[in-house]
Order: sequence, then structure tokens, then C-alpha cells
Amino acid sequence: MKISNKRNRMHYAWVIFACCVLLRLGVGGVVGCLAGNFVTPVVNDLGCAVSQFTLFVSVEAAAMALMYTTASKMLLKRKLSRVVGLASMLEVSGIALMAVYPSAFWFNLSGLLLGVGSAFTGFVAIPVIINMWFKKKAGTVLGAVMAAGYVATVGYSYLSGMLIDSFGWRNSYLILAVVAFFITVPAALFLLKTPQDAGCEPYGAEEGVQPLEPLRCNEAEWGLTRRQAFCTPAFYLAWLACMLYSISNSVAGYIATYATMELQQSISFGAKAYMCYNLGCVGCSVILGYINDKWGVRAGIGWGTALSVLGYATMLFSLGNVDLVIPAAMLVGLGGSMYTVQSPLLVKSVLGTRHYSDVWAVIMVGNSLAGAFSYSPVGMFYDVGGSYRGAFLCALGIFTAAFLLGNVSVTISRRRLRPR
Repeated sequence: MKISNKRNRMHYAWVIFACCVLLRLGVGGVVGCLAGNFVTPVVNDLGCAVSQFTLFVSVEAAAMALMYTTASKMLLKRKLSRVVGLASMLEVSGIALMAVYPSAFWFNLSGLLLGVGSAFTGFVAIPVIINMWFKKKAGTVLGAVMAAGYVATVGYSYLSGMLIDSFGWRNSYLILAVVAFFITVPAALFLLKTPQDAGCEPYGAEEGVQPLEPLRCNEAEWGLTRRQAFCTPAFYLAWLACMLYSISNSVAGYIATYATMELQQSISFGAKAYMCYNLGCVGCSVILGYINDKWGVRAGIGWGTALSVLGYATMLFSLGNVDLVIPAAMLVGLGGSMYTVQSPLLVKSVLGTRHYSDVWAVIMVGNSLAGAFSYSPVGMFYDVGGSYRGAFLCALGIFTAAFLLGNVSVTISRRRLRPR
């Protein structure tokens, strides 16, 4: 069996990178815009409350969280293309079914399907697959993949609005399902492989000691088991930092609402501000991944903290100067990939790669639930005080605390956990 790729051929790891990008551009991007522009037409047509319709988002988050540990095991023990391919088809089915529901209640079925499928294609699967295939440049690759997801979010937000205006919300769901299918499913079913299945080593493995047999994912590096991780403070400190980054996304989700509701700006201005945030996230994902590869996880934590603190401080000043909203949103975005990029890289650095999938899956359960249940409370800052000032101050505290927790977890890992 071959253990390395020929020098005159592209390493198969870059095919895997392309597959991960297609996962984010296809089902990943579409799933992220299934509420948004659809809320008003669906609620008006079905005569339901907004909360009745959007409940499917919470169902999705809960189902996803419950399936994470199962997903981490199946991604390693079952045929990768079959697991991810079938999960992608499950998500496509959930999207398409939204076109035929007679009442808001049935959207929860799609939420269930989307949540189960996303557990095998989203924020657990992507880091696990990249960790499996890239022994170097893993941070840069992960950042580029997540940047594609932010690009997809911007693109599908605009596309879904145009489709609804032209074809109605039901046909729009069908069209988005077809788009997601053709972008993601063929690549997932026919191109996704483990290094063992492809008959080659992970990218960068040839620069180390050559093993006699092809590497299975995570076999050659150190790493704590799930049980060992539960017994070290570094695990809990890193986990708290990741959950804080998840909660910070809830604050960022109110940028457009802040601009339109509190500052009394137009809907288009709010959309522009949120688009600038997402564009900042695109840049942050790529930059953050490179920084982690080049200078280490501490530098990545520092980058995200500095830009996020600067961004939210500028957002506070925008209360007296609306012209600062757009640059503030861009700055927040330039530190906005701490959850999607920095969190998995922090866990990998602190707890190792040998059992990374098991540990990361557990952490993602808490991350998802923290994000899902923090979104509504952030809105209470405005409901109670009539201003998002408190939310922005809270964000400053969140990033400061995450900076401290993340750095302490890295220090503990380097002093006590890593093999000498």
C-alpha cells in the first residue's frame, strides 16, 4: 500500500480541503439562512407567531448538540464518505420538506433532521476531518474553510431574498434544497476519504518520522482521552473559553437590530452593517488560521481579543455617532471567528490530537447549548434598559475573560500535560 503521494501529484489532502469548502458552501450555508428572510412571509402565510416558526432553530440546535458525541465516533469508525454523504442528504431533505408544511408545528421536524445532519457535517465534523488530514497548515486550512462558510452566509442571505420575491417562500425552499444538494452531496459521497482509504499519509506527515503503515487519524500524536481530560483543570478552562466565544456570537447577532431599532436607521443600513461584520469574519478566519500556524495559539487568542475589544468599544462610541457603526461592525468581524476557528485550535493545542474528536465533541455540546440559550437573553438588554449598551459592555467582559482562561489553559497544558 502506498504511504505517500508522488511528488508530481497534488496531495489528496487538498481534495479533502475542497470537499470541506463545499460542505460549507452547500448545506452549511443554506441551513444558516432558513429563517432570516423567510420569517415574515411564512408567518404571514401560515398565520402563526414568529416564535412558533423560529422554534425549529432551537430544535435544530438541541438535536445537533445531542448528536455530537455520536458523530465524533462514527466519523472515525465508519466509512467517512457514507456518513457525511448521508448526513448531507438528511439536511437537504429537511430543507425541501419546508416547502410543503401546512403549519408552523411541522417545521420542527425539519429542525430535527437539520440538527442531526449538521452534527455530521458542521462544527464537529470539519475540525475532525481537517485534523485527520493536515499535520501542518491545519489552522490556515480550517480558517479558509470557515471563511467559505461566512461567504455563503452573505450570499444566501441575498439570494433567498431575491428568490422569495420572485418565486414565493415555498418554491424558494425547494430551490435552495436543490442548490445544496448539487454543491455538497456528490463531493461528500464520492470524494471524502480517510488517509487510510486514500492510501496516503496526511499532509505534512512526511516531514516527520515515516511510519510503516498509513496513519489512521490521530495515531502518532499525544493527546488526552476524554476521561483524562475530565480530570485536568486545563480542560475546563479551555471549555469555558470556548463557551464564552459561543456566547459572543449571540451579541454580534444583534448588530443589525441595534442599528435599526436603537439608532433608528433604515433596514438597508442594518443589513449593510451585518454584511460588514460577516465580511470581517471572512478575513478573520483566514488570518486567524495563519496566525495560529505561524505564531501559535496564544497569538491567535490575542488577535481575536484585541480586534473584538476594539470593535465593541467603537460600537459603544457609535451611540453618539452613527457613522462609527460600519467600521465598528467590521472590527467586530475581524475578531469574529474566535468560535469557529480559534476554539477548535485552542482545544487541539491544550488537549492534544490523539483523542481530539472525542474531546472536541463533548466541548461542542456545551458550546452549542451556550450559544442557543444566550441569544434571547442578549435581547433583554434592550427590552429592560432600552439600549444595547449593556450587551456591548458584556461582550468586552466576555472577550477579556476568554483571553485569560485560554492563556491559563495553554500554560497548564505546556507545564503539566504535554509529553517531555
